[in-house]
Amino acid sequence: MRLGWKLHGDGARIAPGEVVAPHERLSWPRTVGIGLQHIVAMFGATFLVPVLTKFDPATTLFFSAIGTIAFLLITGNRLPSYLGSSFAFIAPITAATASGGQSVAVGGILATGLLLALVGVVVHFAGARWIQLIMPPVVTGVIVALIGLNLAPVAWSNFQLAPLTAVVTLASIILIQVLFQGIIGRLAILLGVVIGYAFASVRGEVSFVDVRKADWFGLPHFTAPSFDPAVLGLFLPVVLVLIAENVGHVKSVAAMTGRDYDKLTGRALFADGLATTLAGLGGGSGTTTYAENIGVMAASRVYSTAAYWVAAFGALALSLSPKFGALINTVPAGVLGGVTTMLYGMIGILGARIWVQAKVDFSDSVNLTTAAVPLIIGIANFTWTAGDLQFGGIALGTAAALVIYHVMRAIGRWRGTAEG
Repeated sequence: MRLGWKLHGDGARIAPGEVVAPHERLSWPRTVGIGLQHIVAMFGATFLVPVLTKFDPATTLFFSAIGTIAFLLITGNRLPSYLGSSFAFIAPITAATASGGQSVAVGGILATGLLLALVGVVVHFAGARWIQLIMPPVVTGVIVALIGLNLAPVAWSNFQLAPLTAVVTLASIILIQVLFQGIIGRLAILLGVVIGYAFASVRGEVSFVDVRKADWFGLPHFTAPSFDPAVLGLFLPVVLVLIAENVGHVKSVAAMTGRDYDKLTGRALFADGLATTLAGLGGGSGTTTYAENIGVMAASRVYSTAAYWVAAFGALALSLSPKFGALINTVPAGVLGGVTTMLYGMIGILGARIWVQAKVDFSDSVNLTTAAVPLIIGIANFTWTAGDLQFGGIALGTAAALVIYHVMRAIGRWRGTAEG
């Protein structure tokens, strides 16, 4: 592992066709500027998860920064990535908090992190091919899709509380995406929230009482985990999503830099698992590698890990301001309703995007059934109770996708009625 960076050229310019590699950097002022861009890129999505799940935003930001530092160290400072809040945790956190309180939800995050770290160890020593065999694109896509679509009622419940504010927020996000290019277009969700927040403030829907009382500096609020077997089934499917996101991140960075990072896949999974475990020890949201920051790298052509160190320490500094956390907690329901209508739908469509990119053949009855049945289970939120354990739509849909695909494929090969 190297913690130093080689200066790229004169540190000021990037020649056409060139990129700033992970072990390189531009001049420090430019590197700091790009690091601040990474903070802006991750911020909108990272703070929305704790706002939606009633977690402390400052605590989530704190563990996000710590997790990013751990990720950079564990991957040998060779794999640029920011670990922000994963949307895959929203549904299980919401359900677990409703049934057992925030401490139980934090325990579920901790269990998820430990399992993901274990997967990372196995991948590091055994390779990643078995992941593709167990979770082909049709299975991965349906798991991602049902997580987003399962959350639709949550978006609607917030939307109804302040419909006009919700419409303004949603319309702002949609219009910014088509009116602007570059970094502004990519920050449409964050900017849409800002516009919706301003509109809600004018309408008297925002209270700043807690913001005035909060201190400028201080540690975030930590929550110890507790464990309830009844809710663990809600969280374990999230591991499959985190695996898919991490593997996809490694491959994306490899494609953009022209380097082979396959040997770092196990380390990346372990690092994300450790980051999520740390979050689960203190009350932060679970983490994942962020596509938003890949967009910043693609636009700037700067893949230097130095910029991510800047982003991590910048986020850590923000997390140590209780006033900042209190301000985030003032986001009103109408704004949440508008932005989640977009976000949850986007998560669902990301599943379909996986199918398209992998060219999944839905004329194959196995693929069609693997996608169709779990989606209905997830959207309708089927539940199954076994003693003290209760499994919701996400857990049951995930299990259905895995079982249907592998059982149908095995029988099809035996009978000669389906493709191998």
